Amino acid sequence: MHVWKFGGTSVGKPERMQSIRNLITSDDTRKIVVLSALSGSTNALLAIGESLKANDDADANTKIDALKSHYDNFVSDLYSTAEGKAAGQQIVDKEFSFIRSLTRVKPFTLKQEKELVAEGELLSTQLFQAYLVEEGVASTLLPALEFMRIDADNEPEISYTEQRLADMLPQHQDRQIIVTQGFICRNPRGEVDNLKRGGSDYTASLIGGAIRAEEIQIWTDIDGMHNNDPRIVKNTFPVRELTFDEAAELAYFGAKILHPSTITPARMFGVPVRLKNTIDPAAPGTLIADRTSDQVFKAVAAKDGITALYIHSTRMLNAYGFLRRIFEIFEKYKTPVDMLATSEVSVSVTIDNTEKIKEISEELSAFCTLEEPDFDQTIICIVGNFSADNEGVAVRVFNAMKNIPIRMVSYGGTESNLSLLVHSRYKADALNALNEGLFSL
Repeated sequence: MHVWKFGGTSVGKPERMQSIRNLITSDDTRKIVVLSALSGSTNALLAIGESLKANDDADANTKIDALKSHYDNFVSDLYSTAEGKAAGQQIVDKEFSFIRSLTRVKPFTLKQEKELVAEGELLSTQLFQAYLVEEGVASTLLPALEFMRIDADNEPEISYTEQRLADMLPQHQDRQIIVTQGFICRNPRGEVDNLKRGGSDYTASLIGGAIRAEEIQIWTDIDGMHNNDPRIVKNTFPVRELTFDEAAELAYFGAKILHPSTITPARMFGVPVRLKNTIDPAAPGTLIADRTSDQVFKAVAAKDGITALYIHSTRMLNAYGFLRRIFEIFEKYKTPVDMLATSEVSVSVTIDNTEKIKEISEELSAFCTLEEPDFDQTIICIVGNFSADNEGVAVRVFNAMKNIPIRMVSYGGTESNLSLLVHSRYKADALNALNEGLFSL
C-alpha cells in the first residue's frame, strides 16, 4: 500500500483536483490519499477567526461570504453531472453552516479557532471523495479525526494511529483509494486540533509508518528537492537520492518542499519517501531512503531569523558541569539551540526563538559574561557525504565562501552536515557562491 499526499496548490483548482484523480488511478496500487486544504483556504479561515476574536461579526460574515462564493464556483467547475454538482453543493452548504454557527459562540476561543481552521481539510477531502464517486472510482473517505491524535505534549500518538488503522482499514478492502485529511487531529480532550502549519506532510509520514507502507509520496509543484534554493539561485537541479538524515537536515534548515517533522516516522519504520511533481508526474523526483549516492555535496539550504548568543566565563576552564548549567537555562525556557561552538572560556549558540531571550540572558548573566546578541543571522547548511575518509570537504566549502564573512562554524557533529552562520545580508551571496564552488553552476 502507498500513501500519497497532495498539498494546497495541487488541489487548489478544479482542473488540478481532476488531474490528481488521474494520477492516483493510473495503476492498481492501493493508496491512502492525504489532502491539504485548497490553497488560500487556511489563511482565509484564520482571517475569519481574527475577526471573530475581535467581536467583529459583520467583518467575519463578509469574509465567510467571500470564501463560500469561492467554493460555490469550485463545485460548479469540478463536477460534470447534476448529481455531482448537487452532492458537492450539499457539502459546501453543510460545512459553511457550521462555520457560520461559530459566529454565535461567545467568546470565540482557541478551541473554536481550531475547529474553524480544520474546515479547510474537511471541505477539500469531502469534495474530492464526491468527485471520485461521480467518476466511479472505488474509494472511501476515512476521517483523520477518527485515527489521528496528539498527546499532552502535542506529539502524535503513533501507536494509537497504528491500532485505529489496523481496525479500520480491513473494513475497506474493496476500495482502491482511501481519502483522508492532512493536518487535523484530536487532542487528549477529544477536541479538534492540528499538527501545526505544514502538517499534512507529517500526517502522510505518520500514516505511512503506522501501516508500514511500501512508499510515501509527497506531491508538490516542484520536481523534488533541489540542490539549492531556486528562488535565490538561478542554476539549480533536483537531487535524485538522499538519506533520511540528509533530508531531515535540509528540511530543518530551510528546504520548504518538506515539513521538518516528516522524516521522523518514515525513518523510524524504514518507509521510503519520494518527492514528486504534479505538473510533471513523469519526472523521477527525489527518493529519500536508507541508501544514497557517493556524491560528496548533495544540497545547500538556509534558515533565516537566527540570533547568536556569545557566553564567556573563565570558570568553565577545566570545569565539569558548566555546559549543563547553560543548557538547563535554555531547557527551562523551552528554547532549542541550533548551532554550538566552544573554546576554553566561551560558548556561542544560535536560537531561532527569541521570545524568552531576556529571561535567558538574565539567568546566564548570574555566572557568565554576555556579549550583545547578533540578530538577523542566517544558518547556511551544506549537506552531503562528509565521512572522515572524504578529504578536502572543508577546504572546498571555505574556498567557495572566501569573500563572505563567517561568524560561526559547526562541523563534525554528523557525517552529513556542515553549517555556517552568516549575517542575513550575505545569504544570497553565500548560496550563489556555494552553488558555483561546490556544484560548478
